[in-house]
Amino acid sequence: MLQFLIAVDVTVVNIALPSIGADFGVGARELTWVVVGYTVAGGGLLMFGGRLGDVLGRRRVLLTGATVFGAASLLAGVAPSYPLLVAARMLQGVGEALALPSAMAVIVLTFPEGPRRTRALSVWAAVASTGLVLGFVLSGVITELLGWRWIFLVCVPFVVFVLAAGAVLVPTDPPGERTPLDLPGSVLLTLAPLLLVFGIVEAGEGGGHPWVAAVALAGAAVAGGLLVVVERRAARPLLPPALFRNRARVLANVATALLSGALSTSFLLLTFQLQQRAALGPLAAGVALLPLAVTLVAAATLVPRVVGRWGARACALVGIVLTAAGMVSIALGSGVAAGALESLPAMVLIAAGMGFGLVGLQYAAVSGVTGDDAGVASGVQRAADQLGGSSGVTLYVGIGFAPALSGFDPFVVSCALATAGLVAAGLLAWRIRVT
Repeated sequence: MLQFLIAVDVTVVNIALPSIGADFGVGARELTWVVVGYTVAGGGLLMFGGRLGDVLGRRRVLLTGATVFGAASLLAGVAPSYPLLVAARMLQGVGEALALPSAMAVIVLTFPEGPRRTRALSVWAAVASTGLVLGFVLSGVITELLGWRWIFLVCVPFVVFVLAAGAVLVPTDPPGERTPLDLPGSVLLTLAPLLLVFGIVEAGEGGGHPWVAAVALAGAAVAGGLLVVVERRAARPLLPPALFRNRARVLANVATALLSGALSTSFLLLTFQLQQRAALGPLAAGVALLPLAVTLVAAATLVPRVVGRWGARACALVGIVLTAAGMVSIALGSGVAAGALESLPAMVLIAAGMGFGLVGLQYAAVSGVTGDDAGVASGVQRAADQLGGSSGVTLYVGIGFAPALSGFDPFVVSCALATAGLVAAGLLAWRIRVT
């Protein structure tokens, strides 16, 4: 349930953005932060959350994260100003960063490697993927019938249920060794992508103060360099060197970031295509995306068999190829103002690609974990997914819709960039060997 709520919250605001902008009187550039503020804050702190679970106990950290997420959802729903709404969204990301790695670590350690873990991870990925897509549907329904504030407020009673169920069902685990937490590394890991996204958004807007984008991008580079230095000198680094000695995990996480960037881009482009070019309202656009959710459920039932028979690499490659075909379909549909029916092939391909690709890469990313590093490995995998998605959609859509490229179809440019990223992801996935 918690994984579903968090996944929904990643995308639920997309269709509601115009209504939020109208209420607060903010434009497109400011509205971007409602989406990326959540994903960057959450993704940047996920590894810290995973390490915190290993040290303090996964049950305790999971319940704390769920509490923070619920309180932030309430704050977002009643926010009287736009800056407070953005702050609440970032706080939701913090709650996710605390809760998700511990929840995933519980699953990984509960089910041994083999068919049972494969099925468990498939269910996890199916819940997350379906939540991402249903976020669009729920956003359209709730925004049109109740108002945008309720897309946050409806989460609160479900979080209360999660807290009650978690307190009863999740076993108490002994805290790990009391070791220093790498707080500087966590801050830099969050700051670098945050500045990168801000710089890309500012550069893509055009006009204003060009030096702001340059300073932000330079700051992102500096933060990334400092992160490397800090991690090399830390007594207990957030990113342990042993993590990078496992080639399969490194390849899987980088490929996950590239695949997630393309998937997040496809969601946003499909939403724009249905509302702006096909002129569908919020409710109709949300309902039109239902085939995505149906295909995801179908893919989730097939993934365990594919992983069991062909291995994680084959599953990942199939997902990447299907996603690339979906991006091509979106680009082709942009020229004919594709509506719900014309967008159906793209929806099916994207959903199948997500179902197969993310599960295969997720399985490879947590292969061989133990009780000592399950939280960190899970946090790294989720961070790759989150940061890859937010950075990818900002980069691909930011460049595709930039004023400097106004002579080109922004949908085609964005899809071409995302497809190039998928080619790189495929080359990396091809080299994965899970033993």
